[in-house]
Amino acid sequence: MPLFTVFTPTFNRAHTLHRVFDSLQAQTCRNFEWLVIDDGSTDDTPALMARYQSEASFPIRYLREPHRGAHHVHNLAVKEAQGQLSIKLDSDDGCLPNALERLQHHWESIPADIRGKFSGVTGLCQDQNGHLVGNRFPSAPLDCSAAELEYRYKVRGEKWGFLRVDVLRQFPYPENVSGNFIPESYIWCQVSRRYITRHVNEELRIYWTDAPSLVHGRSSPRTNAEGHRLMFKMVLDCESRWFFTAPFRLLRAAVQYCRFAFLSGVGVWQQFRNLNATGGRLLWLAGLPLGFLLWRRDCLRFPQS
Repeated sequence: MPLFTVFTPTFNRAHTLHRVFDSLQAQTCRNFEWLVIDDGSTDDTPALMARYQSEASFPIRYLREPHRGAHHVHNLAVKEAQGQLSIKLDSDDGCLPNALERLQHHWESIPADIRGKFSGVTGLCQDQNGHLVGNRFPSAPLDCSAAELEYRYKVRGEKWGFLRVDVLRQFPYPENVSGNFIPESYIWCQVSRRYITRHVNEELRIYWTDAPSLVHGRSSPRTNAEGHRLMFKMVLDCESRWFFTAPFRLLRAAVQYCRFAFLSGVGVWQQFRNLNATGGRLLWLAGLPLGFLLWRRDCLRFPQS
């Protein structure tokens, strides 16, 4: 069984997948598999992956699925992973030749008797020109939860690393959700309540900034309103205790929860009942007026057909 499952979701990215493949071919650590899940591509991705499978010096598994969205692909990847540790490497990104070796080193440097408290290891990213993306961690190694990293240490920008597969299997995305996207914070909020992460100041991922995102764009907020509602609900349920550290950030989350709840057809009373934390409910009440106004603006800009 491999130590790492490097997971790549892809959708019509045959023109950038070479970045991932070339990066993995160059890895100094060979204890990994590459799991590629194709979310209904209509380009020449199948032929490209067949060629990669014949050329690669490492195992490749390629799964083709009908186009259902990122959260379905994530759940399938977690189910199919054969490694102990899962690393998501997007279809337009790459990593440095020693990335997996260094991640393995940092993981094994955590004493075995406390390793169960950790969900994984996270490092830094650089862009295609070698410039640091975001800011560094205030110390290294820094052992803290994802919520502490955001609210206490205020670290920003793209980061990259792995999560234990057994941890990911505890927190799947819901699949009976309209749209094709649920933000990753839905999972990170839950992981953060139970596990900490080791953060290291090493640049390991190459984050290209020359390609449009798979999930962002100027589309109607109705399209993935349900996924965003669930994500902001999770933020209010899990992170409202950080209010006095980042009040405006959490008030903004409350406003967006209300906005996307209305767009999802969830009324005021049900919005309140769906929240589990007292602090989250108080934030919801404070954000309700502005959330309502944003919903009305969305209705004017994007009327239902």
